[in-house]
Amino acid sequence: MTAKYATSCGVCSSAISPGEQIARSGERWAHVACAGSSEAAQPAAAGASKPVPAKRTRPVRPDMPAPDGALEVWTDGACSGNPGPGGWAWATRDGRRDSGGENPSTNQRMEIRAALEAVRALDGPLVVVSDSTYVVNCFRDQWWKGWIARGWVTSARKPVISRDLWEPLITLVNERGDVSFRWVKGHSGDEMNDLVDALAVEQSHTMAGG
Repeated sequence: MTAKYATSCGVCSSAISPGEQIARSGERWAHVACAGSSEAAQPAAAGASKPVPAKRTRPVRPDMPAPDGALEVWTDGACSGNPGPGGWAWATRDGRRDSGGENPSTNQRMEIRAALEAVRALDGPLVVVSDSTYVVNCFRDQWWKGWIARGWVTSARKPVISRDLWEPLITLVNERGDVSFRWVKGHSGDEMNDLVDALAVEQSHTMAGG
C-alpha cells in the first residue's frame, strides 16, 4: 500500500514520503524493502537462534544549502484532534514571532501554514527550520516540481492535500530564491523548536475555546 502522510520508517528511521510504497514491520510502517529484510518479517524456527539481520543503510540526504547571511526561523504546527482546532507559530532568536490558528484544521495544514506565514513576514535570506519532514522534503527533494507537472496531483495520482497553502508557499519560495529549509527533530531539546511548539499548541487551545 502507499503512505498517505509523511512519516518515518520503523526499520531504518529515514523519511517515508506520501505516495511511497510501505508495508508493516511488526507494529510499525516501513519501506517495503526495509520490511522485507527486517527481523520482524523473518521469524526464526522453533529452537533456532534468531539471525542477526544485516543493517540496511540509506544514504543520508544533505541539508539544503543555506543562503549567505540567512536568518533562521523556527516554525511549527499543532492540532487538537486531526482534524480539529489547529495552531501555527514561527519565531526567530532575535525575538520576532507570530502565531495563529484555524478550526477545523489538521496538523499538516498547520505545519505548512507556519512556514508560509514565516516566509511572508520575513524579508532577506531565510532558513526555515521545521520538524515536519513533509514541509522540508517538499523543497529539499523538490516534490513540488512533480506536483505542478502533474497538475497538482501526487505520484499516487491523488490531489495534493492543502493545495491552497502549498501553492502560495511554493510560488513565494521560488520567486524569492533566497529561502531554504532544514529539518529538526521535534521534542529533542531544541529550545526554539520547543518555543514554537508551545505557541502553536496555545493557539490550538484558543481555537478550541479553551
